[in-house]
Amino acid sequence: MDPAHVEPVVNDTLPSPDDHFTPPWMDLARCRSLTPSEFFPSDGVGVEVAKRVCAECAVKSECLDYALTHRIDHGVWGGCSERERRRILRSRRVGAL
Repeated sequence: MDPAHVEPVVNDTLPSPDDHFTPPWMDLARCRSLTPSEFFPSDGVGVEVAKRVCAECAVKSECLDYALTHRIDHGVWGGCSERERRRILRSRRVGAL
């Protein structure tokens, strides 16, 4: 098959990159000026460093709510690791029963 004759497949149900909405609180986040790799660490020491940055952030609760709402699986968000966010979600499910 000649690649020049292949029609691109467009999935209209997915948002385009232009549709991305950045919540206003993200502009106030303390991590905004740091590298993303600092909040996606590969070890426990890195998690603790990221959590210390979050501890003094003015939008910590908004960040955590965002991560929980969007089920973000990786990184430190709102001062919580992946494991801590899973525990929060699990406890919310149990509490809703």
